[in-house]
Formats: sequence, C-alpha cells, structure tokens
Amino acid sequence: MGRNTIETILGAVVLAVAAFFLAFAFTATGQGTVSGYEVKARFSQVGGLKPGADVRIGGIKVGVITEQGLDPETYQAEITFTVQDDILLPLDSSAKIASDGLLGGTYLELQPGGDFDMIEPGGAIEFTQSAVDVVDLLGRFIFSAAQQAEGTQGGSQ
Repeated sequence: MGRNTIETILGAVVLAVAAFFLAFAFTATGQGTVSGYEVKARFSQVGGLKPGADVRIGGIKVGVITEQGLDPETYQAEITFTVQDDILLPLDSSAKIASDGLLGGTYLELQPGGDFDMIEPGGAIEFTQSAVDVVDLLGRFIFSAAQQAEGTQGGSQ
C-alpha cells in the first residue's frame, strides 16, 4: 500500500515538473498570443508565411499573423495580423515578407512610414513586397550561368 502512494506522489511530481518546463518553453520562445489591433495586407506571394509567424519591426516582435486567405476578386493572398496596442503604424507604412536566413522561417517585416495619420484597427497596409522565391532565383542563376558558359565556349572555337 505504501509503495503505491510513493509511486503516485512521484508521478504527480514528474507531471508538475513537465508542466513547468512546458510553460517556461512557451513563454521563453515568445510563442504566446500577442494582444493588439488587427491590420491586413495583400501580397501576390506569401512564400511559406503561416498563421502564428512573427510580425517584426526592426527585428523586434510586435505582433503575430492570425489568418491568411485568398481574395476571390484579386486572387491575392490576404494576411491578417495583430500589432501591439502601443505600436502605432503610420498610413504610409510598408510590409514585406522576409526570411530568417536560407533555411530559417518566414516572418512579416513592417517598415513604419512618416505620415502623421495612423492606420486604424481593422485597416490595411497598402505598400507590400511579396516573398522572394529562392528556388526560382537559384534556377534563373543556373540557367544564366549555363548560357554564359555556352556563349564563351562557342566564341573560343
């Protein structure tokens, strides 16, 4: 009987420690929800940007992507994201989809403008830059290099 009690207490301690580490990891990585106001932006290509991705200004997380969808009229990707309440975005701000590196994740980078009027909650960013397709760029580079090599071989004969 005493052995079952010890095993039960030990199991409860293990579960409590696991819950503590899970909560610590969740808060330390900044994956929690960011409260704030919603803003939208449209892009022709989102390149792997997904809900839950960071929204950053100058490399600092100020929001999170909440939804993405396709505008049926323009066929552009519409991204909805939140920005912290204390961050006010001028009307002429821009948004671009950036990457953390060659193999890193994608995030939304905001560039605040200089307008005196601010984007209202539920408003939209008009100036956007879509994601760069690295595979397409690499393919173009290889094709261009092959044409250059072919041109120099043909001229030397």
